[in-house]
Amino acid sequence: MLKSMTGYGRREAVTDGKKILVEIKSVNHRYSDYNIKVQRHLGFLEDKIRKHVSSAITRGKVDIYLNVENFETADKEIRLNKEIAKNYIEVLHELCDEFGLKDDISVMTVAKNSDIFQTERVEEDEEQLWNTVKAVLDGALDDFVAMREREGARIEKDLCDRIEYMRTLVKTVDERSPQTVQEYSDRLYEKIKEVLDGREIDEARILTEVAIYADKVAVNEETVRLTSHFAEFDNIIGSGEPAGRRLDFLIQEINREVNTIGSKASDIEIAKTVVTLKGEIEKLREQIQNIE
Repeated sequence: MLKSMTGYGRREAVTDGKKILVEIKSVNHRYSDYNIKVQRHLGFLEDKIRKHVSSAITRGKVDIYLNVENFETADKEIRLNKEIAKNYIEVLHELCDEFGLKDDISVMTVAKNSDIFQTERVEEDEEQLWNTVKAVLDGALDDFVAMREREGARIEKDLCDRIEYMRTLVKTVDERSPQTVQEYSDRLYEKIKEVLDGREIDEARILTEVAIYADKVAVNEETVRLTSHFAEFDNIIGSGEPAGRRLDFLIQEINREVNTIGSKASDIEIAKTVVTLKGEIEKLREQIQNIE
């Protein structure tokens, strides 16, 4: 099954005293590009997240957002810098003695000096936190992949319908091509007959001219290769593997064969069919840009 490169997944859960939110979204990109946003103190999770999701996402510009909030325990601790506090109190007493001030030093007086406090983040158990985050990440990833698959199924149906239509067009060209040679032969014979006005016609010369024309406008090699390309399309679609790059290359080959038929075509009906084929190729090309 084909997967679209566009997708979105979101999961939120409260577990182990933490509220965890994970969002994953992606858009088209030629290669795989991961942009992971986490809180600064959770930077150690970035590489783990990238490696984990890369097994499920092989192509696209992917944005992953992670937010972790502690509910039951504080993620920061406030500690007292005793040396600064002691020095601050000594200076206050010196101030009272020097200027004969009332000694009304209290805890609140000392606490107004923020330098005596140090805020430190509580160390996380990195492995335990990763296991907790991974469970929520997997849920978001499941939703994300499911959306990609639903969109991919719609794209796959459109591609298959267009390839099937192109098969009928190529068959039309294949059947029409020999008729154009016969029609050319008939026109040539009538024109020479009119010019010679009853004189003997050189049949060998006409046959030579027709053979040259037939070789010039023959498109059977191109139609055979197109039929082979259509079969390869079926193989790629049915492989179950990421198909975007392979289909992109294949559509270039199909376009090359159709262009060759167009350059050889001297018949209006074949020329019209080539125009239709090229229109379908452009629509295929646009859709393939959305495939992983």
